[in-house]
Amino acid sequence: MHLGHALKSSLRLALAAGLAVSLSALSAAAFDTSARAAYVLDAGTDTVLLSKNADVPLPPASMSKLMTLYVAFEALRDGRLTLDERLPVSEHAMSYGGSTMFLDTTDRVRVEDLLRGIIVLSGNDACVVIAEALSPDGTEAGFARYMTKRAEDLGMTASTFANSNGWPAAGHRMSVHDLAVLAERLIEDFPEYYPLFAETTFEFDGRAPSNIRNRNPLLKLGIGADGLKTGHTEEAGYGLVGSAKQGDRRVIFVVSGLDTERGRAEEAEALVNWSFRQFAKKTVAKEGVAIAEAEIWRGAERSVGLVPAEDLEILLPSLSANTIQGEVVYNGPIEAPVKKGQRLAELVLQPEELPEVRLPLVAESDVPAGGFVVRVKTAAQVLIKQFLTGPEGAL
Repeated sequence: MHLGHALKSSLRLALAAGLAVSLSALSAAAFDTSARAAYVLDAGTDTVLLSKNADVPLPPASMSKLMTLYVAFEALRDGRLTLDERLPVSEHAMSYGGSTMFLDTTDRVRVEDLLRGIIVLSGNDACVVIAEALSPDGTEAGFARYMTKRAEDLGMTASTFANSNGWPAAGHRMSVHDLAVLAERLIEDFPEYYPLFAETTFEFDGRAPSNIRNRNPLLKLGIGADGLKTGHTEEAGYGLVGSAKQGDRRVIFVVSGLDTERGRAEEAEALVNWSFRQFAKKTVAKEGVAIAEAEIWRGAERSVGLVPAEDLEILLPSLSANTIQGEVVYNGPIEAPVKKGQRLAELVLQPEELPEVRLPLVAESDVPAGGFVVRVKTAAQVLIKQFLTGPEGAL
């Protein structure tokens, strides 16, 4: 005999004080950004703190250089480039204006210098040198097509590239959400290169004394900022892909479409301070401590405790009380046997003004299948229920 159909069971509970925190009366005030588009992510808990026009494709200006850097780092990792390799400068690379390293066709430039030139100096020409070296067909346009495909592979669904450096061009677009995805991948996938983004100056060979400073306005403020890239064109306005780390928390943020350089600096600093001051990572359930029970079908025990496999932490407003309402959801009754540590349920939390959080719960102990008597008793209970309520009321 088997279950007539699965029951979806849920349990409403208030987590005990000391194990959890609360949003009962207090919540973090929303950040009122003047940016055209903005996105803020708490990286450790994967919590979106702010989202404004986050998936709208917009001109990214030099912020799209991050994609060129990602592809370059991949090439270094798999051996297609080396840091000491010297690359030639084409007429096309030299032709770019705007922010450059002032390269010319007589140069052969070390890859490491080109990377610093892109990150610190925002060199349009340096991007093209890298692009032409890695392009499937040797052209910047071919590299841009490869960037678009690679971005799609990485989950960036609103990004299309027409060039390697963000020079204004029809169809060259990224969303701030995609830029945040890219920033997180750079930080996680290439920790050996990420420190380059915190460098504040790079003089190259001294040929351009007017362009030696990183334009990221947050790096010297002592607020944990360590990357990533500014951008500005007339069409795009002023933007910044940034990240900051304080303690064990990292925040990644993107703003786009601000009116002035000063406005970008002030908005970015305010976002960082808001993210760290108004939210805190807190433990809502302890490893191995049962917070609910699940009903067992045909087991030696009638129920099993549901516990976190590890301490469960979520991001909550800093000014909060002692309890939070949660819901434990599972499909049950759960048929025996059950193994200790087997995933059985989810703890569902809905913090105010933050996305829903779903955390796994596992079995606290083994529950072996019941013996002959248990199976007979269970069968009798099902038959009695069917007799009393009809087939539709059976378990």
